[in-house]
Amino acid sequence: MINVTPYIGRFAPSPSGPLHFGSLIAALGSYLRARSMGGKWLVRIEDIDPPREIPGASSEILRTLEAYGFEWDDSVLYQSQRLDVYQDKIEQLLQDDLAYYCQCTRKQIQAMGGSYDGRCGKLIQPLRQGAIRVRNPYAIEQFVDQHMGLVSVDKRFASEDFIIKRSDGLYAYQLAVVLDDIHQQISEVVRGCDLLEPTCRQESLYRLLKSPAPKWLHLPLACAEKGRKLSKQNHAPAIDNLHPQASINAALAFLGQSAVATESQAGKMIEQAVSQFDLTKVPKQSEILLDT
Repeated sequence: MINVTPYIGRFAPSPSGPLHFGSLIAALGSYLRARSMGGKWLVRIEDIDPPREIPGASSEILRTLEAYGFEWDDSVLYQSQRLDVYQDKIEQLLQDDLAYYCQCTRKQIQAMGGSYDGRCGKLIQPLRQGAIRVRNPYAIEQFVDQHMGLVSVDKRFASEDFIIKRSDGLYAYQLAVVLDDIHQQISEVVRGCDLLEPTCRQESLYRLLKSPAPKWLHLPLACAEKGRKLSKQNHAPAIDNLHPQASINAALAFLGQSAVATESQAGKMIEQAVSQFDLTKVPKQSEILLDT
């Protein structure tokens, strides 16, 4: 009997504000992909950056997903409940000399040419405080995206020893997302093209942790203008929870998919969208300008 790995996808918003149209595209794209593959779809709240978080945003995000007909499997995972896991892994990496403390400032890194040169990891007397960087011997510059094809990033960016815990004590996205995807056995990550570059760092971290990386599938970004994606930081308006039909069809159109019946409830619309999902119709450009 052939052992087929089950498909497990996920949507992982940060609670820095309500879901906007760009968030809807990421949620919808990942959901359609998971369900069309007969797989599970998980929700993870990335709440490890308190200064950027808005009280009540996590609950509002979940209510919005429900209003739009998304049904997730298993319990919602909150990153804030896994801080001990992140710290244990960091301590192990430090003990194995696979990570080190760094006190270089942004100004110093700019003087290095804009890319960190690993100097703190070469000190005879290692530092005992500051940010923590992982040693990056693999420097993976390329990966295969299931939709975009072969993706290459800048060699200096790929080879940099990157931060896994900030000097203010907060855990870095790169570490948390990899440990959580391993924990939840994510088989494919579907997300926006703003994370194309960091994927190479995550590939390197998977290699360092001796864990197989998931497959990758990046979707085009919705942009108000060239190079400026819709985001909570850019004050993108929240999507309408009371009348989701128009937004669902707008998101489907953005992803190159056929429209669904708007007289249906949101859940029925999503079911129809799953049944007719065609990945080959999703645009392959990294960003798409919205009509204003």
